[in-house]
Amino acid sequence: MDLALLRTFVTVHRAGSFTRAAALLGLSQPAVTSQIRTLERQLGRPLFLRQARGVTPTTIGDELAHKAAPHLDALVEIAETGLDDESSVRTLHLAGPPEFTAERALPALTELTGDDGQGLSLRASFGTAEEVLEGLASGHNDLAISTVRPRGALLTATPLCDEEHVLVAAPRRVARIGVQKLRRKGAAALENLPVVEVHESLPFVSRYWASVFDSRPAASGTVIVPDLRAVLACAIAGAGLAVLPRYLCSAALDRGDVVELHEPAVPPLRTYVLVVRTGTLAMPHIARAHEWLLRAAADWC
Repeated sequence: MDLALLRTFVTVHRAGSFTRAAALLGLSQPAVTSQIRTLERQLGRPLFLRQARGVTPTTIGDELAHKAAPHLDALVEIAETGLDDESSVRTLHLAGPPEFTAERALPALTELTGDDGQGLSLRASFGTAEEVLEGLASGHNDLAISTVRPRGALLTATPLCDEEHVLVAAPRRVARIGVQKLRRKGAAALENLPVVEVHESLPFVSRYWASVFDSRPAASGTVIVPDLRAVLACAIAGAGLAVLPRYLCSAALDRGDVVELHEPAVPPLRTYVLVVRTGTLAMPHIARAHEWLLRAAADWC
């Protein structure tokens, strides 16, 4: 059996689509379709059921993928790393949200770069959850950090850590509202206050209000800036209230630059996942970075 046909088959099985598999393999969609049909003729059994959007493996298709994929992954590892991977520097392409990647992931992974030139070489890119997962699926990145768990067999996700969200504002904003009023009225005391956010839809504030107050925020965005570090800076300057990850604003809270406006019994959380293309953890440099981030995350939660 032709290994090229098996490689195409496994890629289609993981991608769930001839179109996406073609992009990953650098082939045309007709070429992928032709290879799958050839393999089906050789086996005498259909491997996929064609649907309006993508394909679904048959029982035989699932069985073949289960048997063939580990061996193909091992061959890819040999081809990618060579027989003596200790002497070469491997480049890891990492993608994730700008703030978390910059503040958490990159400082942890730089320990793997090494001073002797024998460690990892890092390349990082930032984007939304959808963008980083698409970049990973298309082969542009090796490892992705996301708040969205991918679907399908192409990508494999592992929980990384939970991020606690806190509602903060500059001390002078709190003084204008009044601590007693805040404690007495809760969300009602915060209505119509200016808000600093990353998007007009107020994703962080809306999620906090729904989780903690079981309502929607009445305010609209006063300052919209697409970076949580800038949101923090604007909140410190007194532009309005903001909902931020605790890790990002903990130092500002300790200094008194901002004040936590509410302390719910169960704070809102957002979970990050570490995502790879299925099978690529067989590659030592990806596996090493993956394990390193999981260990580092134990101290972030």
